[in-house]
Amino acid sequence: MKNKALIGTLAALALLVVGVLFVSQRQETSSSSENQVVKIGILQFVTHDALDEIERGIEDGLADAGYEGSNVELTVLNAEADQSKIQTMSKKLVDDGNDVVIGIATPAAQGLASATSDIPVIMGAISDPVGAKLVKSLDKPDGNVTGLSNHVPHAQTVELIQTITPDAKTIGVLYASSEDNSVSQVKEFTQYAEEAGLTVVEYAVPSTNEITTTMSVMTGKVDAIFVPQDNTIASAFPTVVTAANAAKIPVYSSVDTMVKQGSIASVAQSQYDLGLETAKIAVKILAGKKVSEVPVKVVDTGVPTVNLKAAKELGITIPDSLLEEADIAVEADE
Repeated sequence: MKNKALIGTLAALALLVVGVLFVSQRQETSSSSENQVVKIGILQFVTHDALDEIERGIEDGLADAGYEGSNVELTVLNAEADQSKIQTMSKKLVDDGNDVVIGIATPAAQGLASATSDIPVIMGAISDPVGAKLVKSLDKPDGNVTGLSNHVPHAQTVELIQTITPDAKTIGVLYASSEDNSVSQVKEFTQYAEEAGLTVVEYAVPSTNEITTTMSVMTGKVDAIFVPQDNTIASAFPTVVTAANAAKIPVYSSVDTMVKQGSIASVAQSQYDLGLETAKIAVKILAGKKVSEVPVKVVDTGVPTVNLKAAKELGITIPDSLLEEADIAVEADE
């Protein structure tokens, strides 16, 4: 009996030790998990209002999901439209061992995609990811790249131009020849515009240095100007607006920030909201989703947004029917 009692005591002690070790291990694992730092790298192509708003939206979206403070190491780099910096900065973000990297604008996403085939690359508002060779399929990405595509609603834009300026027959399109996303946008805009009976004249510039000269030429030949989602033009948009206003030519844009800067109207997509949506995709990947399981999210609609001050200065009356559904980016001066 004594032996049985001794064996029982030893067994109980053994179970107690195992239990203590198990609880201790779980506490250590939990503590390690809580203290784990998630590393996120963001590469922005260039500084201008639209991309700045996307970046702000991404940071806020990550914070909303709990990725802020001591549990995240966030690195934000800006290449300022320098291709060599895109390459070196992309390599740095990859070499730093980030868990995900986010590219804001097509050149930044392309740089990151070229730098790694392992780390998930999240596209931040890319207008034509297939044309830019970032993904082969929007529905099921087959590499390490997914994210958000903001497809400019060109059909709505053409309708907007004809509603505000029905007498405008020749539309000049100003864009950068070096940006793949702009080339594809111009092609699509031209298709819809010509179907609506408009004449489109393309004015491509290699850099911001040629914008002033190009504007002096085009303002004498067109009735209105359309600017696609283009980082080069966005970087010098005040120059575009100044030249167009002097010639009394309305400028139509493709993002909300440009309306605030002086374009007369846009079928606008909130750049900040695009940043929030980009962050949601990054969060899915960080939570364990495979890239192939996260389709590219396409935003292809917008809200008519008008600048009443610009319209007044140009002597253009915005129809009441449009004002009823439009957002007002800038009120007219009293």
